[in-house]
Amino acid sequence: MSITVNTLVRSAPGTRKVLLDHVSLEVPDGAFVALVGPSGAGKTTLLRAIAGLDPYDSGTVSLDGRVMEDVRARAGKMGFVFQNYALFPHMTVARNIAFGLSVLPASQRPSRQAIASRVQDLLELMQIPDMGGAYPARLSGGQRQRVALARALATDPRVLLLDEPFGALDPIVRRSIRGWLRNLHDRLGLTTILVTHDQEEALDVADRIVVMQSGRIVQDASPQGLDDHPSTEFVMEFLGEAVSFPGIVHNGLMTPDDPEACPFAVPSTVENGPVVAMIRPYELSLCPPDPSQTAALEAVPRGVRNGYRHYTVQLSGRSVPLFVAQDSVTGGAAEAVLNGSGLDISRARLFRAGVACL
Repeated sequence: MSITVNTLVRSAPGTRKVLLDHVSLEVPDGAFVALVGPSGAGKTTLLRAIAGLDPYDSGTVSLDGRVMEDVRARAGKMGFVFQNYALFPHMTVARNIAFGLSVLPASQRPSRQAIASRVQDLLELMQIPDMGGAYPARLSGGQRQRVALARALATDPRVLLLDEPFGALDPIVRRSIRGWLRNLHDRLGLTTILVTHDQEEALDVADRIVVMQSGRIVQDASPQGLDDHPSTEFVMEFLGEAVSFPGIVHNGLMTPDDPEACPFAVPSTVENGPVVAMIRPYELSLCPPDPSQTAALEAVPRGVRNGYRHYTVQLSGRSVPLFVAQDSVTGGAAEAVLNGSGLDISRARLFRAGVACL
């Protein structure tokens, strides 16, 4: 089921603060889209507007091309998982899962036997087949999250909306759950929108990432597209650690203000003037040592994390991180100080006035 959001506007009740500023979004059938951005960017506001849980001032939300006027029009088509799971503590797991089915009008409500069968199917799908008689208080965070997902899927929706569902889980459980969730999305053929503040989480599970800031969508692209061509400095910084090198472009050459950073060629389409070069620490490298230079640039080892050896490079006015793939540094060199004649930043993206110019 496809989702189309067209110029959605919402202001905070009783104020002029704009929460959603003419937001438009296309989510094709079967897509997995992540909404990311800092707190207050409008991620949850947009998700709740799509679900029909909160009103909006203008604009439309359509499912498969049909405009949804209210929450009733969306009934049975969407499943929503809240950040705190919102399970009923006085109900068993089975009754929590069955809730959406049991409150349907009599003409639409399945029989008790059909509901019980559906609940058991969902318990097995969630890999908690024996938990039906338990109460939420007895469950771990990961189990509660699966119960909330099962409840959202009970009415067989074609759209799944997730509002930071992993926020209360520890990192190890989060990693295992999100892989399982992606597999579930693919198996059931769902259209899924995930709100998260964790860029790693978004990059891991989503086909597309929608970056929001101040109630607007600032970029909508694939994970690779965002990394290769961030549209703004904000997007570059939000999606991972980045190092900035202000400088000047003149006649196709970018010369950084830091004297230790080597100048590099840029396309002729980049106009002369001040720019900021931004680069990931794993894209930095040291230029080969120059025997004619007495003062070499040093990269001091700082340990190993996530498959990279971390180094600190001391420049004239600051220090910057440099990461080297662990398998590219072996033997005694792994703990040694690296030397070079300068810092190669030629893989950087260029920005002017906060907007990409390369």
